[in-house]
Amino acid sequence: MPLQPPSKDGRRWDLVALGEVMLRFDPGEGRIHTTREFRVWEGGGEYNVARGLKRCFGLDTALVSAFADNPVGRLVQDLIYQGGVDQSHVRWVKYDGVGRAARNGLNFVERGFGVRAGVGCSDRGHTAVSQLKPGDVDWRAVFERDRARWFHTGGIFCALSETTPLVAREAMAAARASGAIVSFDLNYRESLWRGFGGHAVAIGVNRGLAPLVDVLIGNEEDFSAALGFDVEGVSDQFAELERSRFETMIARVVREFPNLQAVAVTLRHARTATVNDWSALCWHDGRFFEAAPRANLEILDRIGGGDSFASGLIYGFLTGRGPQWAVDCGAAHGALAMTTPGDTSMATLPEVERVMRGGAARVTR
Repeated sequence: MPLQPPSKDGRRWDLVALGEVMLRFDPGEGRIHTTREFRVWEGGGEYNVARGLKRCFGLDTALVSAFADNPVGRLVQDLIYQGGVDQSHVRWVKYDGVGRAARNGLNFVERGFGVRAGVGCSDRGHTAVSQLKPGDVDWRAVFERDRARWFHTGGIFCALSETTPLVAREAMAAARASGAIVSFDLNYRESLWRGFGGHAVAIGVNRGLAPLVDVLIGNEEDFSAALGFDVEGVSDQFAELERSRFETMIARVVREFPNLQAVAVTLRHARTATVNDWSALCWHDGRFFEAAPRANLEILDRIGGGDSFASGLIYGFLTGRGPQWAVDCGAAHGALAMTTPGDTSMATLPEVERVMRGGAARVTR
């Protein structure tokens, strides 16, 4: 059945995202353990999708999250203001002076170069958003008063604590009841699940939520690590990105979860930290659609590439352009996002459309 998001008529938001936003510390061309200075960005897997839809594609988006009310939280707030994502549903938690009860998450990320892989070191224990519980968010205000066309969350938010999957379930049920499309990015992070039962618990949580999902998104390893579907004939390094193998895996996912209306996977082979093969595949209404593969794509900062893919894909579906256009848009947007620093996209819609058309990288004057 074709995916049919509700029209904007009477709905305030094109998309609402639920997730954590951290302050990212970026040593630029240096390394975390030797640097003397950092640039800072805001970033979070679910938020990055909302920001991309707002800044690149011009849609109306909102964030549901929580911050400890201190200068770090207010800095993240200010950075989000610059991206234009509405924060009226953000919950502010009283700060106790040192963060014993609640704090804001920090994320230290170095980009890598050549044979040196990127490194991420998050400092996000006991964050305000990880302590959200069912009943803390007024979902009636989000989905009945304001109303939204699309709701997005994912595996990162669900891995923050034992209560966040319950909040995600509550939100997804409210979104579906309102007629909104629900998307979920598997976004498996081994370091986050380690304290909550590891791989097996992650699979259990994601399988429990999958029946509430309309659009399921992941990268080449997420469906195995986060959902328990192996891709036959693919090594642990995911160097083999043959379309047919992933089509077979997606077909198994759809058979097990017939509620799914679209499934999309990004395919990345990291030849080096700065040269990746990049492509994407989307299943929709019984057919597969592939974005043009980009071999030897040059990467500046790979963090957030998958989130920008998701925002481009969602934009295609929200604007009724069809699955082929949507997966092409997502892959182009993801590719562009990885040419700039920080988690979030700095691309413009004309740039995305030019890359979709195969435009060259000549200087624009």
